[in-house]
Amino acid sequence: MSSLTDRYLAATLRAVPAPRRAEIATELRASIEDMVEDRSAGGQDTAIAEREVLTELGNPAQLAARYADRRLQLIGPTYYLAWERLLKLLLSFVPATVGVVVGLVEATTGDNAGGAIGAGIVTALQVTVQIGFWVTLVFAVLERTGTSLDLPEWSVDQLTEGPVERDVRLTDTCASIAMLALVAAYLPWQHFQSFIDDDAGRNIPIIDPALWRSWLPALIAVLLASVVFEAVRYRTGRWTWRLFAVKAALDLAFAAPVMWLLHTDRLLNPALLRRFDWLRDGDNLATVTTVAVVGVALIVIWGLVDSAVRTYRSTR
Repeated sequence: MSSLTDRYLAATLRAVPAPRRAEIATELRASIEDMVEDRSAGGQDTAIAEREVLTELGNPAQLAARYADRRLQLIGPTYYLAWERLLKLLLSFVPATVGVVVGLVEATTGDNAGGAIGAGIVTALQVTVQIGFWVTLVFAVLERTGTSLDLPEWSVDQLTEGPVERDVRLTDTCASIAMLALVAAYLPWQHFQSFIDDDAGRNIPIIDPALWRSWLPALIAVLLASVVFEAVRYRTGRWTWRLFAVKAALDLAFAAPVMWLLHTDRLLNPALLRRFDWLRDGDNLATVTTVAVVGVALIVIWGLVDSAVRTYRSTR
């Protein structure tokens, strides 16, 4: 055979275990020679037949991986679904939460309050990269070492009752309702126990108590309406554009007043501002307000974009 086959064999054997190279070389060379002879017997030129045979065998690295029984994917089918579920779960809230917390801490305690928004965004991006890297690394190691996670085998008993096209999961609905309930409960709770006291040891509500005569009951009503919406959405079983419109209206009905109250310095309790002198220094209060407004806006936009994508996939 010509040097073309020799070069192909050399490229293949470089990526296989050394103890098996002689065996694989003999087997592969014999296979190539047989395939070339079959084509030549049919009247094809030997050089052309050899090139076509090697082309059909494909990339030597891929062929070597098959001989060595070596996977050519980072996360194989055994753990892919578990990896995907965990990654989506963590990315759905951890980067945003850490970014908002870091932004608020930077705005309230840092020397450079003006860079709080940038610090929050950069931190969220870094957390996203770190989550993606470490979760993927762990599953790749598990895949390579053959470690069993003892994941339950799928069975028909796991099929849920309901519409065949259901794409609203019970776990997502419960999580949304729990979050809405916590926010609705915190609004009155902070009036009695905010964990911030004045010099006399009396509780200082975070939100201006005067808003109980106007905006706070309305905001709680919107939150309760959102709980009802989540229940209706689960019962429907899938996103529709009508449900998306209702969600958008509820989200904006809550976020718009909150952002307006923040922007006009009417949301926070004046006693709270007097309690922390640094809030009255320079532009600190304006910076904190800007961070909070931008944070609320980003959360609402993220939620609406996610809902729009889900609705599009469900209705197309």
